[in-house]
Amino acid sequence: MTYELYYWPEIQGRGEFVRLALEQAGADYVDVARGEGDDLPGLMHFMEDPSVAEPPFAPPYLKAGDLLIGQTANILLFLGDRHGLAPAEEGGRLWTHQLQLTIADFLVEAHDTHHPIGSGLYYEDQKPEAKRRAEDFLAHRLPKYLGYFERVLARNPAGDAHMVGNKVTTADLSMFQMIAGLRYAFPKAMARIEPKHPRLAALHDRVAALPRIRTYLASPRRIPFNQMGIFRHYPELDP
Repeated sequence: MTYELYYWPEIQGRGEFVRLALEQAGADYVDVARGEGDDLPGLMHFMEDPSVAEPPFAPPYLKAGDLLIGQTANILLFLGDRHGLAPAEEGGRLWTHQLQLTIADFLVEAHDTHHPIGSGLYYEDQKPEAKRRAEDFLAHRLPKYLGYFERVLARNPAGDAHMVGNKVTTADLSMFQMIAGLRYAFPKAMARIEPKHPRLAALHDRVAALPRIRTYLASPRRIPFNQMGIFRHYPELDP
């Protein structure tokens, strides 16, 4: 099967968590809007076509045969089970999914540092509020999330090399993306706080060194971080 991934072509965003899983799985997939002609009309088709009985709310969504799967964590639950990127037993799959949902919460809070009032407004329209939100995020929320995931690694009965069990899961891939994005958005803050979370830093490096991920990161398929995505670097938010 060739999967069809529907996401915005110019940013990593939430779609990047799905891309990482597809790449690590060695799956055949088409990044639809990045194909020939940048198929943005095709990107919106399943959301707007009245004949689609179960439309996704927004990208990313994945077409897998007759299945149309929306929401990042839901897509990763599907891919993890199908491609061995989650434990085989139910408890392990649910734990992996639970971590993914917490990562989704973390991602929203990182995004809201630069868009605390409304996503439809420009950053320049909410700079004072963004500065206050970023200060709180860096002082309180970032340490809380990183501390939690550091403890998850420390308490893994199979060892601290992975978030779940003793092999790579979607949770590992997604945590790699979070650390990479936070380093881009808040390099000064991350330089201060990362030494307190050595297991997470080591996990990032292990995922980056996986053969398929290493190849992907060096390829044009990996969209660079930029000022349109979820992770954005504004120096005034990272004093």
